[in-house]
Amino acid sequence: MAAYAPLVMDHFEPEATLRLIDEQRVTFGQFVPTMFVRMLKLPEDVRNRYDVRSLRWVTHTGAPCPREVKKDLMDWWGPVVYEGYGGTEVGTATLATPQDWLEHPGCVGMPTPGTRMAFYDEEGNRLPEGEIGEIFVRVPAYADFTYLNHEEKRKSVERDGLISLGDVGYMKEGRLYLCDRRSDMVIFGGTNIYPAEIEMVLTQCPGVKDCAVFGIPDTDFGEALMAVVEPQPGHDVKPDEIRAYLKEHLADYKVPKHVEIGHDLPREDSGKIFKRRLRDPYWAKAGRTI
Repeated sequence: MAAYAPLVMDHFEPEATLRLIDEQRVTFGQFVPTMFVRMLKLPEDVRNRYDVRSLRWVTHTGAPCPREVKKDLMDWWGPVVYEGYGGTEVGTATLATPQDWLEHPGCVGMPTPGTRMAFYDEEGNRLPEGEIGEIFVRVPAYADFTYLNHEEKRKSVERDGLISLGDVGYMKEGRLYLCDRRSDMVIFGGTNIYPAEIEMVLTQCPGVKDCAVFGIPDTDFGEALMAVVEPQPGHDVKPDEIRAYLKEHLADYKVPKHVEIGHDLPREDSGKIFKRRLRDPYWAKAGRTI
């Protein structure tokens, strides 16, 4: 039987990752979508230097993956990319195989065996299939849990025996589609906007390394969209260029009113941008939180 050894990089670097896959003949990998974006942005001659045909199963979690990114990745790596949705509290609730995703682009898969799933609006009403709501799930094979010294928080995430991870989405043809985190949703003049959709487009903009989109106070509409963009090294991107790119790919009301260029953006231990640290000063200045 072949022996398998884990390989862990101390930090992610696109070309170094490809080199490691090639040299070590890596068969299994776990990534987040931003890593795919950065590898796909490498010049074609750089990507072609490395043989990735050893890959058999690549999993990505942590955030929705842009459809174009995942399609381009599978054109490059082959149909080896799997996607799961779940969390520490509930385990793996859905799984999308490569074939299933190609037939239903954008989905995060079908519920795993025995998993129960329901969607609720802000008033706690259960929604029919196809309507967007907060996702509640229960994976029967997974043990129950509690939050240490936070009994009320534990109660707040449960409804009808199902658990919420704080995400918003909908079900279509038996498959789950994610919209965004409930806490990240922006209400612009009464219209719900999901920043994750804008971020997925923005990460594909030439010269953009990473970004965060969130709501800030607005006198006329309650909230307005703000995009903070971290450029790739050596690239000089302009706010007007960012907005022009987004207007080509999104409806006008989803194009951020404000765009800022930032460097060394605050990040969580997981590497994700610490969006709350960017957003909170605007709301503190306005003296309100919604």
